[in-house]
Amino acid sequence: MTKTTSGNFFEDFEIGQVIRHATPRTVTTGDVALYTALYGSRFAVQSSDAFAESLGYDRAPIDDLLTFHIVFGKTVPDISLNAVANLGYAGGRFLSPVYPGDTLSAVSEIIGKKENSNGKTGVVYVRSTGYTAEGTEVLDYVRWVMVRKRDETAPAPKPVVPELPESLDPISLGNAVPLLDQNSWDEDLSGSRFLFSDYAKGEKIDHVDGMTVEEAEHQLATRLYQNTAKVHFNQHTEGQGRFGARLIYGGHVISLARALSYNGLANAFHIAAINGGRHVAPLFAGDTVYAWSEVLDTAEIDGRRDVGALRLRLVATKNRPCAGFPLKDTEGKYQPDVILDFDYWALMPK
Repeated sequence: MTKTTSGNFFEDFEIGQVIRHATPRTVTTGDVALYTALYGSRFAVQSSDAFAESLGYDRAPIDDLLTFHIVFGKTVPDISLNAVANLGYAGGRFLSPVYPGDTLSAVSEIIGKKENSNGKTGVVYVRSTGYTAEGTEVLDYVRWVMVRKRDETAPAPKPVVPELPESLDPISLGNAVPLLDQNSWDEDLSGSRFLFSDYAKGEKIDHVDGMTVEEAEHQLATRLYQNTAKVHFNQHTEGQGRFGARLIYGGHVISLARALSYNGLANAFHIAAINGGRHVAPLFAGDTVYAWSEVLDTAEIDGRRDVGALRLRLVATKNRPCAGFPLKDTEGKYQPDVILDFDYWALMPK
């Protein structure tokens, strides 16, 4: 009897299956420092205890995407160890702030699966939820991932594709943010004078800066999140694959683009929800990431006079600056430089 595991393949997943993932993870200030070193995120609430405390937080919460990555990483050995690619996200909610010292764990439910026409892979839909050791839900989201089949001759199961919301209602936002003392929001320290009312639906922002991805950085990042997916780690196998190289973890791209978005959205301090997202094309070490954003909508939040919500489309490109806001061609296909199309709600002070 073998004592090791090769991970789950497409055939191993069943609709309704619930998986309690191994290895709870206590978040430390070391994780926060490494996250900053990897992406250079500068949002003041997550950077400064003094700034956060003045607003009403216990202290500086960790970056929302660090919470996402840690919860995501818990799921990888069971869900996507044999993945070809992580394809997209929907219905994500950040439900409570996470602080250094909190311990995070994750549980997932399989909510859909569909074999691909090539008979070699299939798409698995999974809803994952992150909890603290005290049982507080901090995050839930749906993702879908392309997973290899163990036996390519195995018959295709009946396809089940879940209905997912196009976007989350603003009424469900804001739970992870205490009521803020607006008088304590210091625009000099936050880095921008532009607040909620300064942004309008349809506005586009070129975030100007670019960041080149190094091999060591994305390897360090995936290890930081305990993400064990082979496509990110094993050059011996991936060198013989379709691309001939390890893929950059898709979440790495999201964090890079989010950090770049500070230049133009410095006061969009909290990701409240993930409406949807697609990893449009692969990224490799040596590529340079640029980003731009579009304001898709603005919304008031019931019972909140301190913050409003911006629905933002965050687009990342590789090796192409975003002054022209690249996205799709005249036929509606993504332009070849586009690597991420990410739709989320962010909160911003009024």
